[in-house]
Amino acid sequence: MLIKVLLPLAIPRSYSYKVPEALQSQIRFGIRVEIPLRGKLYSGIVVNTSAEEEDLVKPKAIVSIIDHEAVVTSTQLKLWQWIADYYCCTLGQVMNIAIPSGLKLHSETRISASDALDSHLENIKDDDEFMIAEALTNNAEISIDELRKILGKNTVYPKIKSLLDQRLITISEHLIQKYKPKTQDFVRFTEPYRSKEVNINNAFELTTKSEKQTQTLLAMLSLSQKMEWIDKSDLYKKSPSDSTVINALIKKGIIEKETFEISRIKPEGDETNVLPPMSEAQQGAYEEIKQHFSEDKNVLLFGVTGSGKTRIYTEIIQETINNGKQVLFLLPEIALTTQLVQRLSKTFGAEVGVYHSRLNPQTRVELYKSALGEKSIFIGARSSLFLPFRDLGLIVVDEEHDPSYKQTDPAPRYQGRDTALYLARLCGAKVILGSATPSMETYLNGIEDKLGVVNLIHRYGDAVLPDIEIVDLRDMYAKNKMRAMFSLPLLKQMKASLELGEQILLFQNRRGYSPTLQCTVCEWNAECPNCDVSLTTHQYYEELRCHYCGYKNIMPKECPACGNQKLVKLGFGTEKIEDELRKYLKEAKIARLDYDTAKTRSQFENIIYDFEHHNIDILIGTQMITKGLDFDNIGLVGVLLADKIMNFPDFRANERAFQLFTQVAGRAGRRKKKGKVMIQTFNPTHDVIQETLHLDYKKYYTRELDERKQFLYPPYYRQILITIKHKSMEKATAVSTYMVERLKASLGPRVIGPATPSIARIRNMYIQHITIKMEKDWKIVGQVKDLVKAEIVSIRNQKNMSTVRINVNVDP
Repeated sequence: MLIKVLLPLAIPRSYSYKVPEALQSQIRFGIRVEIPLRGKLYSGIVVNTSAEEEDLVKPKAIVSIIDHEAVVTSTQLKLWQWIADYYCCTLGQVMNIAIPSGLKLHSETRISASDALDSHLENIKDDDEFMIAEALTNNAEISIDELRKILGKNTVYPKIKSLLDQRLITISEHLIQKYKPKTQDFVRFTEPYRSKEVNINNAFELTTKSEKQTQTLLAMLSLSQKMEWIDKSDLYKKSPSDSTVINALIKKGIIEKETFEISRIKPEGDETNVLPPMSEAQQGAYEEIKQHFSEDKNVLLFGVTGSGKTRIYTEIIQETINNGKQVLFLLPEIALTTQLVQRLSKTFGAEVGVYHSRLNPQTRVELYKSALGEKSIFIGARSSLFLPFRDLGLIVVDEEHDPSYKQTDPAPRYQGRDTALYLARLCGAKVILGSATPSMETYLNGIEDKLGVVNLIHRYGDAVLPDIEIVDLRDMYAKNKMRAMFSLPLLKQMKASLELGEQILLFQNRRGYSPTLQCTVCEWNAECPNCDVSLTTHQYYEELRCHYCGYKNIMPKECPACGNQKLVKLGFGTEKIEDELRKYLKEAKIARLDYDTAKTRSQFENIIYDFEHHNIDILIGTQMITKGLDFDNIGLVGVLLADKIMNFPDFRANERAFQLFTQVAGRAGRRKKKGKVMIQTFNPTHDVIQETLHLDYKKYYTRELDERKQFLYPPYYRQILITIKHKSMEKATAVSTYMVERLKASLGPRVIGPATPSIARIRNMYIQHITIKMEKDWKIVGQVKDLVKAEIVSIRNQKNMSTVRINVNVDP
């Protein structure tokens, strides 16, 4: 019997393996098997149970079967295959990100002593080798990591090779089982005391000499009224019990102990609340969505910020799970799950599961498996698309426009929104794409009637859209009306909002203190040694940091080029805004929300909790504060410098700017109070600024689509971005030039480049870009992808090309 096994590695195909006769009856699609490959052991997924023998390679036998039940469904495999084909990567690369790390097993090299070691121990002259040999006399086996700790060195392989050459040690591979079920000890009364209450007095007679045992029995009696098996930890809380007392009662035959497997998944909620009735506008939108679903159309829910889209989602989710189907609720970032989970848990209780990449590996495995079982609603970032759903009926993609749905590194570089649409097609599910500022691709699909469009043009209840004011920074600087990075009108409005007891959001899409440290004499700039960028100053840590490679250095006291001690910090980030604001609003409680202050989910939740409970007056943040957060007391939102976002060298810059400004403006005045938004800019007449000022969605989309069409950009044309990286600038340039010549021979003017990006070196790798623009014709797109993949294989097969990295990004 031959089977095909897929491995979570960047290899071009699956491999054929033989199945020993004793294991053949247990083989089925989707289970994991232990297989040998290139001297190591891996766990792979069975993707075909009737493979044919390959001519060139004699298949090896599988070592063992790991699962009794499938951990991957046929629908998942179809999705993986589509992602691999569409985004120009291997099936193994897709599997690598789709399967939780706890289910991806690989072997560990272990060292053991040979029969000759004892007799040759005294002849070993090298100190490190002697330490290894001595350790093996006390341990049957030692792993490579353990060996590194023993020697206090990372490089241990030369020592291992030397001992192997002397035939003093042997090495072997052992598969590491990463996931272990969580277990807990439970106790209960034994049968004479469990069913006949009259006998319980006899039990107390056996414990008369021990007060602790008697109190433990009393606690057992109380707890056993509610449950037969009692968690030992609950017993410890209610009595002065410990393991010694428990063991004594077991020995006397009064109680018995059993170990059970328990779930690591904590219920997100156990009480459910009745939902308030929908408004007339929400009810109308709900009926429109149902009508589009009946016509077999997915839906764009185009609702202004604060229009109550989540209430409509909840109604459709309720209907979906009532029909026995599952729901996937996608969010662009993990951080956004906090508020949404709280809301949905109040409605659906323990039905809700939260799945994302920052869960600990053990919990992630249990949530992954729960998709085949009891859970009905999953909330998560794009990685939750890879869950093995039992019966998926609805996918909600909230804030569908958000760039975080697109994975950039590593491969597969997939777009979560588009993958959700394909997954829904495979499952026969429906999709709602929700946004106040839809992406160009989604908006055009709505215009072309590929999606049903449902509009919500008014905010929920009495809330109204905020007033927007543009502050001309050129005029402010000319009239000396600036205080640090704050214009006097903005400072005045902040003071007024604070006097009214309102909260304030300030947006600047740059963290740290300032982006550049410069010498006033020789104009030296602090630059990253690994990347072509300036180092950002972080005043709190007194460090210079690179936000691309993570390089850190202490803040210099003087210029390293000329010795001048006057170094200036140019520009400003969230940290500097916080520092300067304390000078002007000394009584205000100020906090930051950016990657530096909210690296973990708990840190993020703490800041959100404090802001929600009015423990923070002013919250300064990066784009984290623009996404989906709902607070009832925000009176003012300030955008401190709009120009950096609009002037970014990217064809999507205007789209990103309009989305960010509109989304951050939407945080203001979400209840009865009418909020205010102030946008500081050097270019107040810019199209995006004016369209944001008037919230003129139609003008913005019409203008932007016309420009995209004129210059052959998405959504009218398709794009592939090829990135070539190498530690040598000459080699990166040579390979990219060669590739462009080869591609242009077949594709002509569709190929643009090679071009050096604005940041030409990151992590000591020089970068070149090649862009391919194609007509929206699936045949042409398919041919271009095949050609690109063939050229990459051809380059990699050439001599001295193994160190060149070539990444393909479809729909960048």
